[in-house]
Amino acid sequence: MLESDMVTAPAWELAARQFLRAIRGKRSQVAFARRLGYRGNPIAGWEAGRRAPTADHALSACAALGIDVRAGFERFHPASPPPRCDAEQLALWLGRIRGTTSIAELAQRSGYSRHQVSRWLARLARPRLPEFFGLVHAITGRCSDLIAELVAIELVPCLAEEHARRRAARTLAREEPWTEAILRVMETREYSALPAHPDGFIARYLGVDPATERRCLDKLARAGVVRLEHGRYRTIGSLTVDTGSVAALKSHWTRAALARIEQPAADDVFSYNVFSASTRDLERIRELLRATYREIRALVSATQADERVALINLQLLHWPEATDSGTGTGTGTGTGTAGATVSL
Repeated sequence: MLESDMVTAPAWELAARQFLRAIRGKRSQVAFARRLGYRGNPIAGWEAGRRAPTADHALSACAALGIDVRAGFERFHPASPPPRCDAEQLALWLGRIRGTTSIAELAQRSGYSRHQVSRWLARLARPRLPEFFGLVHAITGRCSDLIAELVAIELVPCLAEEHARRRAARTLAREEPWTEAILRVMETREYSALPAHPDGFIARYLGVDPATERRCLDKLARAGVVRLEHGRYRTIGSLTVDTGSVAALKSHWTRAALARIEQPAADDVFSYNVFSASTRDLERIRELLRATYREIRALVSATQADERVALINLQLLHWPEATDSGTGTGTGTGTGTAGATVSL
């Protein structure tokens, strides 16, 4: 994520106000307050921005109104969703999606102090809804995706345009998988230093044909994801896109890695390990891979993305396919590396 991806605290204050108005729906403020168990009417203050509920309180209100918060969190991020909307579970969830990103880095990216961020993650204080949104965005770069899983994003207009561009980029990635890598090249210092966009530069950088570069750039521009400014393409605003759940994309990038195995670069890494294991240990390995992937996602979200473009694939499969009898057991293992590459 680049420094330009940061959204200021006042923007999250507005997003929280619009989000709270969206979950109220057609109910009056008084009826909404009564539904949440209030005798008075704090809703007017929430929506006017004079005060804000804590994140756990706001999400509990969502659940009370029939919004499936757990399912929304599960769709948003592969980390285990909070089983309840209480402060402790939300803090634990933030810790899971944070990975190893430092407190100092999160403070810099979110605009909140290290003391505040530390207390929220340590469950010593409860972030208000705007602060929770800001922290999620500092970690993932795409808080609008989470909000869109809970309410119609059109009801949070301050984030709707950004979200529409992210949705367009996600759709394009499915149609033209190389658009993901092309956007990443445009973030690099090497491309930013060019006086103008030279046709074929990105194609040579990624090792694809020039026709693919031209087609992808044209589609990105038509979708409003990039535009040509002073002779060079730029992304419009900040854009962090998650496309990891699409099978066709996984196939594309696996094929890209397979093609690279034939002529690996000096610092490429390709490794494999064919082994037999107990069902219990296989599940432990699976969780280790999931945890590793979450750590990588957190690091990618926080990196200064301006030097190199990279691809990582993770695979784990087993024989026979999952049945009531489980997988085979044993102690033998076999390891090796592909070509002349480095073993992990």
